[in-house]
Amino acid sequence: MRTYEQDAKTPALPWPFTGRDDELELVRGSWAAGRHGIVVTGPAGHGKTRLITEAVRGTEHARVTGTPEARALPFAAFAHLLPDTVSLHRAVRILSGVRLLVVDDAQLLDEASAALVHQLAVHGRTRLVVAASDGVPVPGAVSRLWTGELLPRLALEPLSCEDITQLVAAAGLEPLTVRRLHRICRGDLRLLRDVLAALGTAGRLMPVPGTDERAWRGALPVTAAVRERLAPVLERPRPGERDMLERLAFAEPLPLPLDDLDLDVLECLEADGLIHVDDQGGAVTLAHPLHGAALRATAGRLRTRRLVGAPRDHGPALEAERRVLLRAIEQLDVRPVPTPVGEWLVAEGAVLPAGYAAVRARFARLRGEVRDAAAWAREGLREAPGDAGCRAELRLADGELCRSGDDGVYARYDAVRLGDPERVAGRLPAGSVFARHADALARGDGDGLDRAAEDLEERGFLLFAAEARAQAGRVHRDPGAARMSRTRAVALVRRCQGARTPALAGLVLGELTARQRQIVTLAAAGLSNREIAERLTLSVRTVGNHLYSAYSRLGTGDRGALPSLCESA
Repeated sequence: MRTYEQDAKTPALPWPFTGRDDELELVRGSWAAGRHGIVVTGPAGHGKTRLITEAVRGTEHARVTGTPEARALPFAAFAHLLPDTVSLHRAVRILSGVRLLVVDDAQLLDEASAALVHQLAVHGRTRLVVAASDGVPVPGAVSRLWTGELLPRLALEPLSCEDITQLVAAAGLEPLTVRRLHRICRGDLRLLRDVLAALGTAGRLMPVPGTDERAWRGALPVTAAVRERLAPVLERPRPGERDMLERLAFAEPLPLPLDDLDLDVLECLEADGLIHVDDQGGAVTLAHPLHGAALRATAGRLRTRRLVGAPRDHGPALEAERRVLLRAIEQLDVRPVPTPVGEWLVAEGAVLPAGYAAVRARFARLRGEVRDAAAWAREGLREAPGDAGCRAELRLADGELCRSGDDGVYARYDAVRLGDPERVAGRLPAGSVFARHADALARGDGDGLDRAAEDLEERGFLLFAAEARAQAGRVHRDPGAARMSRTRAVALVRRCQGARTPALAGLVLGELTARQRQIVTLAAAGLSNREIAERLTLSVRTVGNHLYSAYSRLGTGDRGALPSLCESA
């Protein structure tokens, strides 16, 4: 893994490998004794090639790659490994001496090459690691690798928003920008790289006052990759379909009444997977967030004016979202709820009412998304710099426990989070998950704390669940149970954007290796990678690799957060 020193406007290239630790171990173990390999599938751009490259790094192997230009040529993918003229039987014999064979872009293999891969899997002497893209035709000999149970199949899921945050850490993006990129790109890392590079080149990543972060607001850059992925929308064969898609793009985030739309056209678009019809209210939206953003960005000024029509008032819809969020907070349930209007207005760079922003920040903070909470609070302060609610949320997001600006239930619950449940005995809602957490902690019941953590996580309180798991790890008498609670606590903390509280003190750094702790401590003291390398007699690259691994475990990509982590340990 290489690291680069570069201008702050450009993210580190290549990006660090992140978010695939379990998959990496699965691929590495697929050619162990008695195993014959694995097939990795997923949409184009989701990181299949990078995962396999990391898995085979340092291992002797051969590699072949399918290409669209050579699909008509027999054994084209294997041209560098086989004689000019060769039969399938002889090709199998020649390649049986290869211990490990990587087959990339297997969906593009010519039929002879696909048959050869299949026969190698049947014979079992050559371990195979095969990558194939979803959503496109695959040679039958390739698909039979997993449908015929010759090789296990690993279907890659898109990276989570937390993983994307780690991936683009070098770009210094504020969390709302990261979430927007994650939503638009839906796991397509090639598209993500393309859009982010275009934003940096055009100077559209603007500094966020009071932070060292940068934000993207406004239209999507229409890059070549964006146009390529927009093709299914632009090249509609039936009359009226593109017009309908553009109408929907400019209607977002507010729904159109169904009686104002052509139902025949909608049915065709729904059958092709381009729109989504809400089962509840019947609202029609575009199925992929990229399509709406790209259609709006590619429309000319005159067409935009015609499609937008009269200026819309988002106030009622925004107020409805605020009430939904408040009701969820009051019901002690902060699982994600749709809030398209607020997200759309932030993306467009519009000013948000401080009252909405404060509630949105509070909802995010209770979920453990502390950086999101700070970002929403700052959005509200753009309109009203002195707003008490937004200023309180900004302080709370920075690590303070509940004081002014929060309701009684959450303020009282802070005593439980601080390890003093007796102080609020009988003062939390009877039967609530907060009360059960307090009772289990007061009794020193590790199993009860684990159950409370499960309930907290189910209700969306990820940080509170992490704290309950950490407390369980301290009271369990069984070392195995204690270790399991701590492990689950660490996994939850990684999803909480670097949040640090007294209940978590010492938890995360204790999960690092000795070398990682040593390097993190020196980095927290302000030493550069090169200075650390010289002090520990390591290469700069090795130091960078250890830091990347530590960042993944710590749940932060921010070097500036390391001092507080070390202090809490």
